Amino acid sequence: MFEQLSSRMSRVFEGLSRGGKLSEADVSEAMREVRLAMLEADVALPVVRSFVAKVKEKAVGEKILEGVSPGQAVAKIVNDALIESLGGAGVAPLNMAASAPVPLLMVGLQGAGKTTTAGKLALRLAGRERKKIMLASLDVQRPAAQLQLQQLAQQAALLTEGRVASLPIIAGQQPVEIAQRALETARREGFDVVILDTAGRLAIDEALMNEVREVRDVSRPAETLLVVDAMTGQDAVNTAQAFKDQIGISGVVMSRMDGDARGGAALSMKAVTGAPIKFTGSGEKLDALEEFHPERVAGRILGLGDIAGLVEKASEQLDQEEGERVAKKMLAGKFDLDDYVSQINQINKLGSISGILGMLPGMGKIKEKLEGKDIDTSIFNRHKAIISSMTRQERKTPGIIKASRKKRIAAGSGTTVPEVNRLLKQFDEMSTMMKRVSKMGLSGLMRGAGGAGGLGNLMKGLGSQKGPSSFH
Repeated sequence: MFEQLSSRMSRVFEGLSRGGKLSEADVSEAMREVRLAMLEADVALPVVRSFVAKVKEKAVGEKILEGVSPGQAVAKIVNDALIESLGGAGVAPLNMAASAPVPLLMVGLQGAGKTTTAGKLALRLAGRERKKIMLASLDVQRPAAQLQLQQLAQQAALLTEGRVASLPIIAGQQPVEIAQRALETARREGFDVVILDTAGRLAIDEALMNEVREVRDVSRPAETLLVVDAMTGQDAVNTAQAFKDQIGISGVVMSRMDGDARGGAALSMKAVTGAPIKFTGSGEKLDALEEFHPERVAGRILGLGDIAGLVEKASEQLDQEEGERVAKKMLAGKFDLDDYVSQINQINKLGSISGILGMLPGMGKIKEKLEGKDIDTSIFNRHKAIISSMTRQERKTPGIIKASRKKRIAAGSGTTVPEVNRLLKQFDEMSTMMKRVSKMGLSGLMRGAGGAGGLGNLMKGLGSQKGPSSFH
């Protein structure tokens, strides 16, 4: 959702002149572009003004370290400011410091994904923290709402050895009565957490706020989580402001973060409401709820990638032993052709190639070129055929592969010597990028930016291979 903003930001930093010190003219020009980029991304105007003023104050006169361009220096300052705008470094954890059962109150407008998010949160707490969770629907406005939450609880129970349950439905009960019964039942039956899913409305009205206030006063929640639809942009921020003023919220969950909205709501939310974004949802699957990491989001906006997130995703999706092995080798900057084949085998488990590109440094431009195109992964099968025709020593040390070996490998894999050359060149560039990333320094990351090397060239190479079309 931040791709447009990321693209604009990258162009800003590329345009800065070189020199040993940032001039006011350099910074002012860059900040004009940053301001436009943020406004186009639907960031609230007061937030944009405050952001630009902070960055300009820190950037003017900043001395440029040797080997670091002015663009990289400003990118570092902007990165720090983005993290601050998004809520500060580190995850904002759920407050579970209350006597069991801990009440969590879910609030928001109708259609924001509140009920689905309640189910996702139940699965997360039951699966990762092994808590016993009760889900209770207080939505008597929408006929199918209580049944929907009941079904979500059943799905989560199957995935967590029965640690999720829903409160039995009693027709005719009102929200306050349901909340009281949920807390009493959970207390009696030894549940750790009660998630109360309140009703929504198509718009904010007094009846909704009164109902939520009554439930809040009865349940005394440890957390009041507002679920907002990221696709609604500044309307989501306005909704959050209204709930903050009338109910009080302790955190925000942004749903539909996999959509094509411009991202301004996320950048405005903390500054406008004072409440941190705690989770983000992407898709309808019950496991599609993630903790919100401001530093990772800032890195992706600036094209610095999210290696930590990629490693985390790999560790979750792959088996544990393989995940640890791949994570260690990636972060150490060591990656051979056997590892490449292993990752080809696991690529579908990690999700779309476009999603993976977004988590790697400097891949923004490659993603733009691939926009709207599905990658035909049969190219990876040809890569596997080429690598399988190599000896063990050749796979571990590709540098020894010279002309005669290339002919043997091409003949054995049913490919051509130019195809073998392209694979070796692309793999060498990928290895170089991995080594830069392993240093985790801004300079190393930025030098890999722009899609000039590494996986970027590998992806560009997909379109230039002989044989069937690489794109369709």
